Amino acid sequence: MRPERHPDPSNTTDVTLRTCDVLVIGGGPAGSTASTLLARNGWNVVMLEKDAHPRFHIGESLLPQNMPILDRLGVHDAVRDCSTLKLGADFPNDNGSYEVFDFRKSFRPQSEHAFQVKRADFDKILWDNAIAAGVDARDRTKVDRVDFADDGTVTVHAGGQRFQPRYLLDASGRDTFLGGKLGLKRKNPHHASAAIFSHYRGVQRREGRDAGNVSIYRHAHGWIWVIPLSDGVTSVGAVCFPDYLKQRKGNQEEFLMQTLMGVHELDERMKDAERVAPVHVTGNYAYESTRMHGRHWTLIGDAYAFVDPMFSSGVFLAMKSAEDCAAMVDRILREPAREASLQRQFQRYFDRGLDEFKWFIYRFTSPTMKHLFANRRDVFGVERAVVSMLSGDVFDAKPILHRLRIFRAIYAITSLSMSGRALAAWRNRRRQLDVEMREETLQGDAP
Repeated sequence: MRPERHPDPSNTTDVTLRTCDVLVIGGGPAGSTASTLLARNGWNVVMLEKDAHPRFHIGESLLPQNMPILDRLGVHDAVRDCSTLKLGADFPNDNGSYEVFDFRKSFRPQSEHAFQVKRADFDKILWDNAIAAGVDARDRTKVDRVDFADDGTVTVHAGGQRFQPRYLLDASGRDTFLGGKLGLKRKNPHHASAAIFSHYRGVQRREGRDAGNVSIYRHAHGWIWVIPLSDGVTSVGAVCFPDYLKQRKGNQEEFLMQTLMGVHELDERMKDAERVAPVHVTGNYAYESTRMHGRHWTLIGDAYAFVDPMFSSGVFLAMKSAEDCAAMVDRILREPAREASLQRQFQRYFDRGLDEFKWFIYRFTSPTMKHLFANRRDVFGVERAVVSMLSGDVFDAKPILHRLRIFRAIYAITSLSMSGRALAAWRNRRRQLDVEMREETLQGDAP
């Protein structure tokens, strides 16, 4: 049975007040996904986006586990038509060869492909799909303030209007609207990074089946992504330790090219590259919130946490959290007394999957991980489990998680055999984190 929609505010005397069942802050992948699914369930949904679509955004590489979500949203074909086919992930070796993790070699059946997308196109498809589902989607509408009353009433102030939803979803992405306002956001205490990136034309692509793969290169101060997009454009960026990024002198393009050219394997691919977009710099790249929810509200996607995008997990995690959260909110609106327990259950479930990505990301630049990726062995299905992790298959995946625990044991044993290099790498990462934490403390103490 479809739920009754919230009363039409046109019958009220306050013309600036708009009541609804759910209000979503942010019109990116997380916001549009949650809004679409809730509207399809019959709820009255308002989605507010501060910018106008289409607009530039980073986070251009999807995972195979995105594909079922795109199917359920009904946008798979539209996304495919403006994207580059992605069949795996490349991790170059020092000798110029590549370790290719082919999505066909996952532990259990899944989509064997994903897409590389221009986010301006991708986000617009999802936004329009939400409108088609009946969402009251308003762009160029910036949320100014959210008030929480003692009786549980939530009031959102935006665009000269007030909105009173029964439930509020913050999908504001890296703006972290509620996390910032409520003091929930903090730098990731286990990982510090910043990024500098742009779009180029003329970057050499891999051959044959691997032409659309994302390539992940290590460099002395972090790692580099190369993502082939449509129309001959390639997204190239460097994720760095923050103190390295702070050393940049001159213009940003020179610094980015200097960093890229520090990786010999990139020389050939970048020799004819021409920049076709501005150079962007993003600090405070990895962060998390101390909690995900409160009375009548939840944080989803990057508004809750942003992990280093080393394995292209960002858009998938945003849409996964949005889809599962939409199901949770649907149940809460039908059974309000279960709100707190449903919220706790959802956060535990999502955090478990998120932690699988974090474990690999924190160790990716270590000598041990470099050695294991260059010397792959499918012992007990471990290699296929790693492919599944790189595909996003870490939720409801006990057989895969068991084998990832075996990989962790192999990692620990290998680290002992490489103790000198492993310890030096750990100390360097610890120093980077300590510097970031000290600077954050000094900034917080400043008058």
